[in-house]
Amino acid sequence: MGGSNSTGRRSGSVPRAMPPVEEVDISAVRYKSPALQAPHLTGFSLRAFVWLMESPLLGRLITSVLKSQNNMPQMLQQTVIPERPMYYPEFPLQDPEPEVVLVDEDRDPVERVHEALRCLPQYDPSVRWTTEENPPFLYWKIRDFAHAYSSGITTPSVVAEYVIAGIEEWNNKKPPMPMLIYFNAEDLKKQAEASTKRFQRGNPISILDGIFVAIKDDIDCFPYPTKGATTFFDQIHTVERDAVCVARLRKCGVIFIGKANMHELGLGVTGNNPNYGTARNPHSVDRYTGGSSSGPAALVSSGLCSIAIGTDGGGSVRIPSALCGIVGFKTTYGRTDMTGVLCDSGTVEVASPLTSSVDDAILV
Repeated sequence: MGGSNSTGRRSGSVPRAMPPVEEVDISAVRYKSPALQAPHLTGFSLRAFVWLMESPLLGRLITSVLKSQNNMPQMLQQTVIPERPMYYPEFPLQDPEPEVVLVDEDRDPVERVHEALRCLPQYDPSVRWTTEENPPFLYWKIRDFAHAYSSGITTPSVVAEYVIAGIEEWNNKKPPMPMLIYFNAEDLKKQAEASTKRFQRGNPISILDGIFVAIKDDIDCFPYPTKGATTFFDQIHTVERDAVCVARLRKCGVIFIGKANMHELGLGVTGNNPNYGTARNPHSVDRYTGGSSSGPAALVSSGLCSIAIGTDGGGSVRIPSALCGIVGFKTTYGRTDMTGVLCDSGTVEVASPLTSSVDDAILV
């Protein structure tokens, strides 16, 4: 849409034509706050006003009066915007860049992951595996797990037992650390057993086979409910299938540990949740993780899983990742299919990975 440095009311019925956007000097635009007539209400008067606004007849009448008092119908009807409306962002096609691999969106997820794997440096187990008696703390990355599974050092089933014990330990701490809203230990064991058998037969699906993944509670992951960290949303929303991003991960053989805690409906940047408790920062439990993808960040930063999938509109992946010392990557709009995500029609929010390393973010 174009802009204008004129925000005052226009008298009569003379249309106000906004200049085309290419003719607007943004540096010269100054916003002038218009005089608004709106009630200032608190306490009982606010509750009474809300009750009136929710009334089918009175609510419409009050809304119409408030709009007329503030000249909104005239302003909208008498403003001419030269550009056609845009419902989704547009971005021009880019020329191919040297040494950049394009991974086609329509390709099989396993093939896409394999293509991304080829872009990473050669994996050197000696860098990560040590015989030191007291080795330093290191996050296990995706390729660390894959190496451990394929070489027989451990199995997904063994790791699953540690994950279950870790989740129970965090939940029983004082104060508790509710990183997951929905968790089913038996389902986790079944997924891990299936992955273990694939490794025993020598045919893992992909580099992501047996990797433990948490899904934020505003993304559908069948058969788990999607609540958006509320107490009601699962009553009006039935999960019948995986979200597209979840389905692609499942096809690669990942193990889902459950639905991760979050700021209720994603409307906040602290992660504070009065319904299920607050997922605290594993590095300092008296501090917030940040939000709204608080549970995913806490799970990855605590080392319970290498990957979590969150959603980011105004920083909901990047903020908790920064506060918890992990990697949060907001993907480009349109890069990830948002079907099956609670906010699947926005032009800002995207499903994005939280990982312990940049390498893992690339693979996810």
